Amino acid sequence: MILSGGPQPAPLAPDLVALLARAAPHPSGVTFTDLGERETVLAWGEIHARARRAAAALAARGIAPGDRVAIVLRTEPAFLDAFFGTLLAGAVPVPLYPPVRLGRIDEYLASTARMVAVSGSRLLVTGGAVRRLLGEVVARARPALGCVAAEALTRGSRELERRVRPSDLSLVQFSSGSTVDPKPVALTHANTVAQVSSILALLRPTPADRLVSWLPLYHDMGLIGGLLGALSYPGPCVLIPPEHFLARPALWLRAIGRHRATISPAPSFAYAYAAERVRDEELSGLDLRSWRVALDGAEPVSPRVLRRFAQRFAPLGFDARALTPVYGLSEAALAVTFTPVGRGWRSRRLDPAALAARGAVEEGPREVVSVGVPVPGVEVMVRGDAGEPLPPRRLGRICARGPSVMAGYLGQPEATSRALAHGWLDTGDLGFVEDGELYVHGRAKDVVILRGANHAPEELEAPLAAVAGLRPGCAVALGFDPDGEGEELLLLAERASGAAPAGDGRLAEAARQAVLERAGVRAHTVEILEPGTLPRTSSGKLRRGEALRRWQAGTLEPPRKVSALTVAGAIARSSLAYVKSRFNPSPWPSPRERGEGIATPDASTPSRREQGEGIATRSASTPSPRRAGRG
Repeated sequence: MILSGGPQPAPLAPDLVALLARAAPHPSGVTFTDLGERETVLAWGEIHARARRAAAALAARGIAPGDRVAIVLRTEPAFLDAFFGTLLAGAVPVPLYPPVRLGRIDEYLASTARMVAVSGSRLLVTGGAVRRLLGEVVARARPALGCVAAEALTRGSRELERRVRPSDLSLVQFSSGSTVDPKPVALTHANTVAQVSSILALLRPTPADRLVSWLPLYHDMGLIGGLLGALSYPGPCVLIPPEHFLARPALWLRAIGRHRATISPAPSFAYAYAAERVRDEELSGLDLRSWRVALDGAEPVSPRVLRRFAQRFAPLGFDARALTPVYGLSEAALAVTFTPVGRGWRSRRLDPAALAARGAVEEGPREVVSVGVPVPGVEVMVRGDAGEPLPPRRLGRICARGPSVMAGYLGQPEATSRALAHGWLDTGDLGFVEDGELYVHGRAKDVVILRGANHAPEELEAPLAAVAGLRPGCAVALGFDPDGEGEELLLLAERASGAAPAGDGRLAEAARQAVLERAGVRAHTVEILEPGTLPRTSSGKLRRGEALRRWQAGTLEPPRKVSALTVAGAIARSSLAYVKSRFNPSPWPSPRERGEGIATPDASTPSRREQGEGIATRSASTPSPRRAGRG
């Protein structure tokens, strides 16, 4: 059975460069909100002008069409300069996450260096305090053109806007890495424009719509669903740095109320976090009646959290029908399915034992939430182990196809061939269809097999949320073979701050009993961990496989305590690495020198340079076509 989202909407523009130029005359733009609720506003026209200067600066450093540019910046105006400047230079932005957990700085530096190298980035753009920590990344990855401060990109007077084609790469975004190391997802301009066109067809924004997002700009939901979505209609966009949201979650709701925002996305944990952490005194005078679309995606959707959030903020005018569960992944650019806007969310109850043993959807105690129907232009199919289409109410692998599905994994043809076949993307997720809607039931690689039954880890982790003394959303259920006689259940759970010490057996026993009562499975081993011990992806998803590997190797440890001395040491090592990297030229040839690329239907098309197309560069005083009245 194939679910279809209907025809693909016509693209709003052929590429992201044209999309930015289209938005430039519009009076709205992007507002940045800091921790003290002070705001900085950039109109789309100013963003466009700054990007043109940044593009010229990047070209002056040697960036050519098709080059990749790694961007490690926080949610700030400099990110827009670097991101859009890279696009206008005809190059490909590679947004990477800035350091957020200094207690794991060594892991961060190794991971970021790997992503810079794997993406083939020729230049690293960073700035501010972040730049002071990235010397070891530059020294290890050795991008050919080194590292540049983002603040320097817009200082010059020259401007540049190179032409691109829909088949050119527009973005390399790394997959979440929840089950394996993050892979470089290559999206063309056509992929990205198709995605935002589909989303806008569902949201149907009007001049009254305003978007507020605290989601990080290195994440597909924050970048494509937030920033590029607002650019596309175009309309006002309010951005809050994610670290500010985590420190003060009321900022999110207060920004929605203050700006009369209508659209705001977040993962399920954020709705739980806001419902639990926002203080009543922070809500004085707040009105949430304008919020018509509260997108909930990027991780499993919790029905308990949806109800709790709606109940907590109903007195402020929040309408529960605004809650809109969605499903997607970076390999599909972002969205695959959407709950119909304004309808409200749906759920059904199933028997986890029947699902685990036979893959059959039968009535039972566990509640799961529908993530809706395919977005326009996208088709969804649930397949069995042999690749056969499954009928409704049968658990299988979720596959999707459509114009926003990635061109491939950059430089990884084998991984691409495993994920893509005949236009269909194997998402790696499990789910089933009922009444024309999709229900997601975990990652295939995370399945826990116990006595022949396949259990989604979420099914075994959910009961732990109600155990006093454990951190909600900070536990993993894993399968392991302790004695060579078959797989058993292992629970790793972080204790809450102020709870009994990790070695207190009572908390472990309470966790074991909760899972036995709710899921009917007795855990062989339960280990209580210190807060922050479980490894996570850059977007906050738990890395279950990595947690198991570290636990078995005896290296699953909490992050180091951060002090002024720790930070000073990291900065000193970074400074030394910057110095050393200047005397060691990069061993990495450029993408053009390597002949690297991804096979796409347009791969044989000659490049712009081969076609003899020139690249116009001019000073800021030269009138642009728009200023000269030609568009």
